[in-house]
Amino acid sequence: YKAMTILYQANLYDNNNIDYNINDIIDSQLEEKSKFVSGLVKGVLDNRETIDELANKYLENWDINRLGFTDQAILRIAIYELLHTDTPDITCIDEAIELAKEYSDDKVCKMINGVLDKIYHNEKNN
Repeated sequence: YKAMTILYQANLYDNNNIDYNINDIIDSQLEEKSKFVSGLVKGVLDNRETIDELANKYLENWDINRLGFTDQAILRIAIYELLHTDTPDITCIDEAIELAKEYSDDKVCKMINGVLDKIYHNEKNN
């Protein structure tokens, strides 16, 4: 949840051409330092272009930048976790779906689930 909030805020700043320091956003959102959350946020930001390309590859007739900022954050985190962390794949997908159920509508939740399922089957197991 915290990583999603931080990425949402960073995306908002990017979209409005507001300069920011990601560490300041992380510090403002976390009561205590978390290497996991910091690593996740920085990993997503460092790999955003590749993550977005992969998302767009599996978003049928859609583009990640057309999704709401919350939906973008959820999808980017899950794709990053699937490809770059030791978190079990099913856990990455389940956490994304739970966040999407809570913060997105049903249509977007299904879309996120479909994209992650395709990435899991087509990118992870090749």
